[in-house]
Amino acid sequence: MGMLKEFKEFAMKGNVIDLAVGVVIGAAFGKIVDSMVGDIIMPVLGKIMGNPDYFATWTAAGIPVGKFIQAVFNFVIIAFVLFLVIKAINASKKKEEAAPAGPPPTPEDIQLLREIRDSLKK
Repeated sequence: MGMLKEFKEFAMKGNVIDLAVGVVIGAAFGKIVDSMVGDIIMPVLGKIMGNPDYFATWTAAGIPVGKFIQAVFNFVIIAFVLFLVIKAINASKKKEEAAPAGPPPTPEDIQLLREIRDSLKK
C-alpha cells in the first residue's frame, strides 16, 4: 500500500503533470503539422511539379523518398515553432530581469531602531 501512495504522490507532482500535458499537446501539434504538410504543402508542391502525387510516389532505388521529404518538412516546421516559443520565453525573461527591483523594504526592527536613534539625537 505504501508504494501505491508514493506513486500517487509522484504522479500528482506539478512537474509530472506539466510534462504529461506537454506531451499530449505536442502529439496533437504533431498531428496538425503532419496534416498541414501531407494534405496542403506536399500536394501544392506536387501540382507545381506537374503531378499532384509527385512527392508521395517519388522513390530512389525503391526507397520512398517522398515520405522522407515530408518528414523533413514536418521537422522544420516543428523546430521553427519551438524556436519562436523559446525566443518569446527568453524575451519575457529578459524583460523581467531588465526591470530593476527596488530596494527591499526596511525591516520594522531597523525602522524602530532608527526612530530611537533620531529621538535620542534630539
